[in-house]
Formats: sequence, structure tokens, C-alpha cells
Amino acid sequence: MKDTGWKAFLQEVGGISAFAMRFFKEGLQPRYEWQELFKQCYIIGYKSLPLVGITAAIMGLVLTVQSRPTLEEFGAESWLPAMVAISVVREIGPVITALICAGKIGSSIGAELGSMKVTEQIDAMEVSGTNPFKFLVVTRVMAATLMLPVLVILADLLALYASYLGVNLKDAVSFKLYTNQIFEALEFSDLLPAFVKSYFFGFAIGIVGCYKGYNSKKGTEGVGHSANSAVVVASLLIFVLDLIAVQITDLLGLN
Repeated sequence: MKDTGWKAFLQEVGGISAFAMRFFKEGLQPRYEWQELFKQCYIIGYKSLPLVGITAAIMGLVLTVQSRPTLEEFGAESWLPAMVAISVVREIGPVITALICAGKIGSSIGAELGSMKVTEQIDAMEVSGTNPFKFLVVTRVMAATLMLPVLVILADLLALYASYLGVNLKDAVSFKLYTNQIFEALEFSDLLPAFVKSYFFGFAIGIVGCYKGYNSKKGTEGVGHSANSAVVVASLLIFVLDLIAVQITDLLGLN
């Protein structure tokens, strides 16, 4: 059983890697599907914003309220905005946003392409002379890669604004003072790694969702399996990429 499990794991890694290599090969070659790319950016970015925004605002508010009692024990309530800002920008914002998108976008792409595979729409596109990989996969992976950093930035802003509301539940802090405390605590080395790794998170979500959907099998049953496994694998890959990013930033002295 262990050998079978390892064999399936290595096959999965090899399949996703080969799929990613094909993405780079197909993506660099014309013709480019700009119209479909913009459509997917709208679907992946704009339509995910409400869920990401609400989650980020709640996250910032809860983090502020839960952290206050601990800081009050040491008389360090004034450090609350700085602590929340560093926590949200460095780690919580990018990872939570990526996990939400893995659940929403990854499952959506997996189910959509899986249903197209099962109903032989992808085969029909090949017969009609259209490149289904470039039209379906390249556009969705590119859209996810481009939109996730935008969603992360908006999530960070909403979380910090909600944190401002949380700070003012017991204190009276002006927005200008709160903003100054945030920018005094944050450095460029806090922003850059978080921004860069969000691109990799978006790429991982897009490539895994497309891989699972594009290779869906077993009829309609495979569609549900594709959507479910896309979320699981993408979420796991996000944590792995985050661990690698933390190690790299630590080696470069950016922490």
C-alpha cells in the first residue's frame, strides 16, 4: 500500500510538472487569446472580491480584538496597529486569500473543465481547429496568476481598515495616527516577499485546477472528484510554497 501511495504521489507530481511545462510552451506562442484572458480576469478577480473582502475584514477585526488582552498585560496596547499590520501583510493576508481562492477558483476551474472534458467539448474544439489548451488552460492560469496579487493587496487594505475599527472599540485613535503607526512598522522587506509569493500562489491555484479538470475521467463522477482534489492539492501546494518562501527570505536576510 505504501509503494502504491508513493507511486500515485510521484505520478501526480510528474503530471502537474509536465502540465506546467506545457503551459509555458503554449503560453509563449501566438496566437494569444486576449479576450478570453480579460474575461477570466473579471471572473477570477472581480467576482472573488466580495468573499475575499468580507473574510479579510473579519480577519483584521478578530485579530485586533483577540490580540488586545495579551498586549494590555504588558502595557503595550500602542503596539497593536504595528503588530496587526506586520502579521497581515507578511503572512496572514497572502495565505488566507490564497486559500479562499483555492476553494472558490480552484474548484470552479476544476469543475468547469472537468464537465467540458466529460461532455467531449474539449475534443470538439480540437476537431474544429481551436487549440483548447491555449484557450482554456493558458488564459485561466494567467488570469489566476495576475489577479491573486491584486486580491491580496485589497484584502490587506480591508483587513487593516477593519483593524482600525477594532482599535477604536476601546480607544480613540485618529486614522492619521493609526496610519502613521502602520507605516512606521512596515518596511519594504515586509511587502516585497509577500507580493512576490502571491504570484506563485495564483499560478499554483490555476495550474492545479486546470490540470485536474483537463484530465478528468470516470464520467460525471470525475467532475466532482476533479473539483474536490483541485482544492486539496492547491491548498497543500500553497503551504509548501509559503514554507519555501519563508526559507528563501530568511536566507536573503529579508525577515
